[in-house]
Amino acid sequence: MELEQAVTAFITQLGVERGLSSNTARSYSSDLGALVTFARGRGATAVHELDLELLRDWLWQASQDGLAKSTLARRTAAVRSFSDWARRTGVIETDVAARLRAPKADAHLPRVLTRQQVDEILDSLSALAADGDPVALRNIAIIELLYASALRVSELAGLDLDRVDLDRLTVRVTGKGSRERVVPFGVPAGRAMSEYLNSGRPRLQTEPTPAVFLGARGKRIDTRTVYQLVAGLLAETPGTGPSGPHAFRHTVATHLLDGGADLRAVQELLGHASLGTTQIYTHVSAERLKETYRTAHPRA
Repeated sequence: MELEQAVTAFITQLGVERGLSSNTARSYSSDLGALVTFARGRGATAVHELDLELLRDWLWQASQDGLAKSTLARRTAAVRSFSDWARRTGVIETDVAARLRAPKADAHLPRVLTRQQVDEILDSLSALAADGDPVALRNIAIIELLYASALRVSELAGLDLDRVDLDRLTVRVTGKGSRERVVPFGVPAGRAMSEYLNSGRPRLQTEPTPAVFLGARGKRIDTRTVYQLVAGLLAETPGTGPSGPHAFRHTVATHLLDGGADLRAVQELLGHASLGTTQIYTHVSAERLKETYRTAHPRA
């Protein structure tokens, strides 16, 4: 089978067989598309022409091009999944990527905002929304909900009206692997959501849609718009690391653990399949504690 044809078949079945998110499917498609191009340059156009040496050369070339270790790790996962699928479906006889190993990712602690920084951001958004501007009402509702519930940006953008319960202060979301969970949020987020849904959203809506958060054209907001909103808010905020919506997710988890929350409760809130994924925030809390000690203790 032609390599490009096989990649297309593999991507098509990803969502059906494994329930991967559309973002993961797009990433795998991009990664394997890069492999097709590289392999074609080596004269390999069929799946059976792939071998371990070619795959290692592909990853080495990507590293020489400056790709991050996390990207190389994702590429490794993509081609390993593809090779396993090709063997299971009889496209090839041997899983050629079974021994392919990803480079060890650099250990970086996630960006976490201080409580004062969060308060300052919310205060500035509240001031902008004071005159009832619908976009401003939407923006403060988005940030309040992100900080209150630690939603992924895809979960927030995909949120529908029938998944929001303002009486119980919960939202029902579908996360990675099609896993559904109910997430609570607090009273301030509830107030912001109520004001947006009652006053802001009707003025943004241009056609029937179940989406909670709408863009300037009245349709469901996209993740890029949320990224731009958060990046703009964090641009002037001291701190290092990525400035996307995930910064609020990291912040919620860390603040909860700082406040004494149980690690498994935080895992459930975040929708992590593995407790090991959540444990990174215990390291963040420990680092914050040490930094506070170094700053405040006279004999640190």
